[in-house]
Amino acid sequence: MPAKKSSNQHSSLHRYRVPILDRTLDLLELLTRQPDGMTLTAMTESLKMPKNSVFRIASTLTLRGYAERDEVTKTYRASRKLLSLGYAAVGGERLTQAAAPILMALRDATGETALLGTLAGSHGVVLDQIPSSHPVKVVVEIGHAFTLHTAAPAKAMLAYWSADAQKAFVQQIKFTKRTSRTITSAKAYLQELKATKAQGYALDRGEESETFACAAAPVFDHRGNAVASLWISGPTDRVTIANLDKLGMQVKGFADQLSRKLGH
Repeated sequence: MPAKKSSNQHSSLHRYRVPILDRTLDLLELLTRQPDGMTLTAMTESLKMPKNSVFRIASTLTLRGYAERDEVTKTYRASRKLLSLGYAAVGGERLTQAAAPILMALRDATGETALLGTLAGSHGVVLDQIPSSHPVKVVVEIGHAFTLHTAAPAKAMLAYWSADAQKAFVQQIKFTKRTSRTITSAKAYLQELKATKAQGYALDRGEESETFACAAAPVFDHRGNAVASLWISGPTDRVTIANLDKLGMQVKGFADQLSRKLGH
């Protein structure tokens, strides 16, 4: 998670920005939001960068193993190597090992798919999961990137950033409307983060899809940083609006257990 600095401190750092590194990170973040891959032309149009620059960056990322190129479709995709960076940033194998039995217990207690994830740039990433035993369930691929404004696990972590860090970060979010329940403004999202912190858990009330809902809680490291989220996700005929708060409290209890295992 980025350091929580004031807006003035952020402004003073702008003169040290490295343009090529900025463009590289923009391309990486773009690829992580497009799991089906993108062609060179599509990347160029989306980033509004010279085609030659995009090609050189994409080729370098591919050579370093952070991207993969499909020779048949001529598309580039983010590779699983990026996931290893996410592991390292939040304590590596220690986090996933500590979470494994808690994920299992959370799945058993709720009957729904239990997941672990963290933030990675302008999106979130799934680190691990234990699928529900129900025949109809939510299953998410490990490494899957999720959007921030609709996702309960993102809200759970962002709620514990400083107010200045939240405001600066929210400016980057595109509040794309997914359903009638989607939060579509920075003001409403900041209010949601405030409510999330007050209750200790976050909810997705069908904001990403009307077919499923989620309840999440933050996981803290020994420094008190919200480094990950624990959450459950299930179809809305079982994970209903009426029982979401009860599930949120339940998830919070398991997330607190994991936090203690990490030294919080």
